[in-house]
Amino acid sequence: MAYTAQDFKKGQPRWCPGCGDHFFLASLHKAMAEIGVEPWNTAVISGIGCSSRLPHYMATYGMNTIHGRAAAIATGCKVTNPDLAVWQVSGDGDGLAIGGNHFIHANRRNINLNMILLNNRIYGLTKGQYSPTSPRGFVSKSSPYGTVEDPFRPAELCFGARGHFFARAVATDAPGTVEILKAAYNHKGAAVCEILQNCVIFNNGTHDDVYSKEGRAKNAIYVEHGKPLIYGENREYGLVQEGFGLKVVKIGENGITEADILVHDAHCEDNTLQLKLALMGNGDGFPVALGVIRDVYAPTYDDCVAEQIEEVKAAKKYHSFAELLETNDIWEVK
Repeated sequence: MAYTAQDFKKGQPRWCPGCGDHFFLASLHKAMAEIGVEPWNTAVISGIGCSSRLPHYMATYGMNTIHGRAAAIATGCKVTNPDLAVWQVSGDGDGLAIGGNHFIHANRRNINLNMILLNNRIYGLTKGQYSPTSPRGFVSKSSPYGTVEDPFRPAELCFGARGHFFARAVATDAPGTVEILKAAYNHKGAAVCEILQNCVIFNNGTHDDVYSKEGRAKNAIYVEHGKPLIYGENREYGLVQEGFGLKVVKIGENGITEADILVHDAHCEDNTLQLKLALMGNGDGFPVALGVIRDVYAPTYDDCVAEQIEEVKAAKKYHSFAELLETNDIWEVK
């Protein structure tokens, strides 16, 4: 059966006008329709925060859980029902502060979850405190003189936890968002998708460099496995490897041709270059990498648990509770 985005819609979203959550929700509806998994075989699990209201607007199974525990609930959901498509939705505060421990262990265990991290670098629901992804020096209600700490970089955290899939999109870029969501679903294992979005009330403009189509043409690079790392308004720039790092070059200058440009390998098990791509941007002279940055196969926790259960059952003399009772002495009372 073919689905449309309308088949996954429910309710009237209660977010501020212009909030990035609206853009992401529309892309998620579209991606789910194109993926084609039935709404009744899909579950959306969230924690607490503005973005965590999302399950209320999905015509699927869903659960708005407690603060920071989306990954824990989603893990239980997937392990007990492996055939269910499970999408976990968290903000940068919910997912990386109180939920940070669950985030890293879901990646380490490689549980087959689609893990969405909506990153606006602020606590929006509680009215504007700095979050784990707010930059050093950020002025907020909880840091009136500027933060004195360095932020988490989600890709770095994911890779450090032995993550096997990481992708990034901008909320206002519907085609780019839909593509990484579909790639996340098709990846077997923990798939982290970082969505860059603005909080129009408390942190508007935090991703302005890439929030418009024109901005992305200048300041972003769309990475695609097997394709050269080229970007720019006229595709005039590229990335080459220089020593242990990357370097921006202009094609046509100093004898540089497209053949010299580094080709993206999202399937390389060694994540060295993938991490360098993921950490680019933010005023360092490099573009922000968008698309699927890492996509590597590894055994999943939920599959391994299911296989272990079957192995143990096969080795036992009993396969049900009734058979277990019959393994002991039995008396018939008359």
